Amino acid sequence: MTTPPTPRYDYEHSPEAIYRQSFATIRAEADLLGLAEDVRPVAVRMIHACGDPGLVDELVSHPALVTATRDALAAGAPIFTDAMMIASGITRRRLPKDNDIVCRLDDPRARELARSWRTTRSAAAVSLWGPRVAGSVVAIGNAPTALFHLLELIADGGHRPAAIIGIPVGFVGSAESKRALADNPWDIPFLVVHGRRGGSALCVAAINALAQESEL
Repeated sequence: MTTPPTPRYDYEHSPEAIYRQSFATIRAEADLLGLAEDVRPVAVRMIHACGDPGLVDELVSHPALVTATRDALAAGAPIFTDAMMIASGITRRRLPKDNDIVCRLDDPRARELARSWRTTRSAAAVSLWGPRVAGSVVAIGNAPTALFHLLELIADGGHRPAAIIGIPVGFVGSAESKRALADNPWDIPFLVVHGRRGGSALCVAAINALAQESEL
C-alpha cells in the first residue's frame, strides 16, 4: 500500500467539503440573479470548472433548457458530442438511464468526409450521428464548425435534438456559432457562453449539472 506524504500544508482534504465550500464561494461572488432559478446550479458548476465568476455574464439559456434536457435523459436519450474529452468527462453515475454517449470523431468515415468536403473532422463527424440525434442531447464544446454543421443539417430538414449545449471555444467562428445557436428559428432549447470562451471542461460541467439536480 502506498504511504501518504508527510503533511506540510494546511488544506482541505475532503472532496465533499471542497465542493461545498467552492459552491458557496461561487454563490457569494457570482451574480446569479439574472439567470432562471433552475439554471443557477448549472452556472455554479460551470464557474467551478473554469474558476471565473464572470462567466455568468455571458451565459445565456433557453427558458426550457433544463426541463428539456432532463426529460430527454430520463427517457433514455443519448448524448452526442464533438470531443472525446467531453465523452470521457461526463460522470456516468449522474446519468438517469445509463445513457449512451456518442462521439464519432475517430470514425474513419469522418476523416474521409472531412477531406472530401474540405471541412474539419469534427464537422464531418456530426453527419454520422444519424437519426438517433432526434430527441437527443447534444454537447458541443470544442469545434465551432461542428455546431455550424449541426445547425445547417437541421436547416436542411434534419433531425432535431431535444437540447443543444453549444460552448465551442476559439478565436475563429466560436462567437458566431453560438450566436447562431441562440438565434435558432426552430425554438430548440439551448445553452451558450457567448464570446470566445468555451471548451470541454465547461461543456462537461454543464451536462453533469443538467443530468442530475444534486449538486454533489
